[in-house]
Amino acid sequence: QVQLVESGGGLVLPGGSLRLSCVASGSIFNLNAMGWYRQAPGNERERVASITVGGGTNYADAVTGRFTISRDNAKNTVYLQMNSLKPEDSAVYYCNARKWYGDRWSPDYWGQGTQVTVSS
Repeated sequence: QVQLVESGGGLVLPGGSLRLSCVASGSIFNLNAMGWYRQAPGNERERVASITVGGGTNYADAVTGRFTISRDNAKNTVYLQMNSLKPEDSAVYYCNARKWYGDRWSPDYWGQGTQVTVSS
């Protein structure tokens, strides 16, 4: 099993910044892709950004140019730097991880979520 613990959420003014962190622990051998998803009330969970163990990144169109995902493999940690935040970025942000077994991916692992609220 893989445990994911997020931190760094909170209340921020429009135009402000937040940095989310997610630490992975447990059975992290073969841990490969990590990423961030978000879910606002009444909406489906959506992918925000992802990063492979080699550093390849992918972003949702809505956050491209404003958010940056990074990871520290030595610390088993993934980060999401969020700049120029907008009210529509308000959501519960979830950390996600998957293992690569050479020929298939593992099921998704999820953190408990951290609330981000952008409001004046």
